[in-house]
Amino acid sequence: MSTGEKITTRGVWPTYFYWLMWISIVFFTVYPLCNWLTANRETVYRLYATAELEIPLVPQFVWIYLSLYLLFLMPPFFLSGSVMHALGKRLVGATIFCGVVFLLLPAELGFERVVPLDPFYSGIFAQLFAVDLPHNMVPSLHVTFSAMILMALADNAQTVPVKAAFWMWLVLICASTLLVHQHHLLDVATGLLVATAFYHVAKKGGTL
Repeated sequence: MSTGEKITTRGVWPTYFYWLMWISIVFFTVYPLCNWLTANRETVYRLYATAELEIPLVPQFVWIYLSLYLLFLMPPFFLSGSVMHALGKRLVGATIFCGVVFLLLPAELGFERVVPLDPFYSGIFAQLFAVDLPHNMVPSLHVTFSAMILMALADNAQTVPVKAAFWMWLVLICASTLLVHQHHLLDVATGLLVATAFYHVAKKGGTL
């Protein structure tokens, strides 16, 4: 019996916590390290169009942006252990891949980071800006994670309305990364590309 088979035969929750542990270890190693390294580099790239800076800040979309964390809680309620095992490997692989791209293509955020005047949102944005430096832009790991989880949820949904709801959620999360001024269009597009590649190419090959 392979390691993957041993994990999935333990049940949904053990599989979920196993991969949550590894995703957390890899993410909290790769993401902060790449952020710190890019913050200390002399050369970063401007990978956005000037017209994108006209996109307004819509503070209310921060809730949709933060719904990624809700997505990470959903797999054990909607997916089997074997599907979560495959998803876990894809998420870890995508995180490492994106980290390599962050180092090879250090980019900067074009939006000026301004905390909204609305006191209801000012604390949220101040905290968001404090923990997430304006680097690690291309591809958007936020979009990559969201897309890969929602692809799995949509693929395993039992009804068309539920599938449509998951896809609409992904559209809104992509929009939210722009409307809370965390990412640019190229970041979103490449995040979706990475998610699609890891999800569908690996699925076709049968290795993940």
